Amino acid sequence: MPRIQLLSDQLVNQIAAGEVVERPASALKELLENSLDAGAENIGVELAAGGTKLIKVIDDGIGIEREDLALALHRHATSKIRDFDDLQKVATLGFRGEGLASIASVSRMTLTSRFNGAAHAWRIESDHGRLHDAEPAALAVGTTIEVHDLYYQTPARRKFLKSDGTEFAHCEDMVKRLALANPDKQFTLIHNNRASLRVMRGDVLKRCAALLGDEFAQSAVQVEERAGPLRLWGLAGSPTLSKGSRDAQYFFVNGRFVRDKVIAHALREAYRDVLHHDRHAAYCLFLELDPEGVDVNVHPTKIEVRFRESQAIYGFMLRSLTKALAGTKAGTAPAGVDPETGEILTPQPAAPAAAPAYNQPVWRQQPMNIPVVQEPMAVYDRMFGDLKRDPTAPQPAWQPAAADAADTTTLASPPAWTPRPALSTPRQTMPAENEDGIPPLGFAVAQIHGVYILAQAAEGLIVVDMHAAHERVVYEKLKNALDLDQMPSQPLLIPHLFGADRFEVAAVEDHRDALAQLGFDISVASPTQLAIRGIPMLLKDADAVELARSVLKDVREVGASQMLTGRRNELLATMACHGAVRANRSLTIPEMNALLREMEATERSGQCNHGRPTWFRLTMHDLDKMFMRGQ
Repeated sequence: MPRIQLLSDQLVNQIAAGEVVERPASALKELLENSLDAGAENIGVELAAGGTKLIKVIDDGIGIEREDLALALHRHATSKIRDFDDLQKVATLGFRGEGLASIASVSRMTLTSRFNGAAHAWRIESDHGRLHDAEPAALAVGTTIEVHDLYYQTPARRKFLKSDGTEFAHCEDMVKRLALANPDKQFTLIHNNRASLRVMRGDVLKRCAALLGDEFAQSAVQVEERAGPLRLWGLAGSPTLSKGSRDAQYFFVNGRFVRDKVIAHALREAYRDVLHHDRHAAYCLFLELDPEGVDVNVHPTKIEVRFRESQAIYGFMLRSLTKALAGTKAGTAPAGVDPETGEILTPQPAAPAAAPAYNQPVWRQQPMNIPVVQEPMAVYDRMFGDLKRDPTAPQPAWQPAAADAADTTTLASPPAWTPRPALSTPRQTMPAENEDGIPPLGFAVAQIHGVYILAQAAEGLIVVDMHAAHERVVYEKLKNALDLDQMPSQPLLIPHLFGADRFEVAAVEDHRDALAQLGFDISVASPTQLAIRGIPMLLKDADAVELARSVLKDVREVGASQMLTGRRNELLATMACHGAVRANRSLTIPEMNALLREMEATERSGQCNHGRPTWFRLTMHDLDKMFMRGQ
């Protein structure tokens, strides 16, 4: 049996490289994080053959002193931490002291650096862990690291690398992650002598538009929430722009891109009410907290973290995102977007030392020739007045109200341990009307094919999907009524009898109280028949038999207790779909206006229960472009 012996430092570094340097993108991540920790403002990346032949990172950071060049390529040598207390509150991206040593052990590396204030630069070379003496070099400022022939002398590892195109895609995604987390830095990416990516210094909104697309930035919901030491900010993608994959999901903890089960579950739950179950949300969100509250020393790649108070983080995340997504009422313009032209507004600084603050969209002030229709309360009672309302809840009838005053409160600066750029403008509130008394969704003028409502608004034309909009309104009313335990039932003059199987009959017998809580009065008429004697008053116009069958199916599959907790909203969504106005139903002008006013007062009314948009705006600018007016 072989005796126990110490491994050589070079072999130890190569073993560590198997964890730290999984592929060229992993090596690039370590180098870029070192540049950011060094305070670099401009970072350039040059790659060849997807990073397998060359990875070159150029920065203008503080640099490395001559005496520390060789030490920088040794394992567990770092300037980030000193003792165990520092490890408990890591505030930098790197701290383990393994990155450079691991990369140098499986490649040919050249490290050139000029320390701030030094007369000239110094260069040191490493050939798979064998260091050469430092020598003078020419470099204006900062540090340049070149990594040649990654895994060239370890063919067993090199054969697991993918094609150059695949490896470059991973490298590009790595640069995007760090560029999103650091919008105040400039990044340049060149592959095979061709420029692939260049983003200038700016703000988060502009950076998201450059890397995730203008459509995402224009429709995203701005998030800015605080609770004690916790702060969540950034952009949550609109449910109507959901993706078929998770490629556009970026979440950062203290500026570090992470994947965490607690965070992922909170994000899924927040979007559950507005997103189809087969789709995935897009977002770029930042969570900031005291470094002592999160352990980043979980995995060598530092992509996994562990929270000290995971339940508190989960609750804060869920409440904050639910609140932000609930504010997406129909008629509101996305944060930082001009509602007239759809263009992203340029941030305007509030003060020289303050974080950038976004302009509030200027609503178009244009006289309208359409007469204001004063809808009688009978119309509202007929369409929406069947539900007993909470006295503190907003009333459905639209009443002119003064526009909310702009909140000029300046948010506190981020903690000193991580100075990150912020979205400093409070969440945008919907103006109740413009100076001419025009509500955000305007006034209805026509109905097309019994499906869409056309309304003239201050900015142009509003198109509303009648069924989708009414479905969201009914759904939110059902949720509020169930929360308040005020789900009124509409007794039927003549009970509806329908044939039922033994499972449906058993469901009625076992869950009569739960059905009554939902507003249903269903009894057993015979071993093969059920009688519907009452349905929720809000759904009195729905097909009673079809509605009852759908509810009993859910009760039978998941049980009443689960239905009224975890599956409650799914059941209410089914009920709302049955109770919403159907296509090809003709509405009068007052009825259409009543629906528009309800949309303006209903949370999440920008999307139906399945994540589809409920309305669309064509501004006068859009219409002029279509007809080439003024060109």
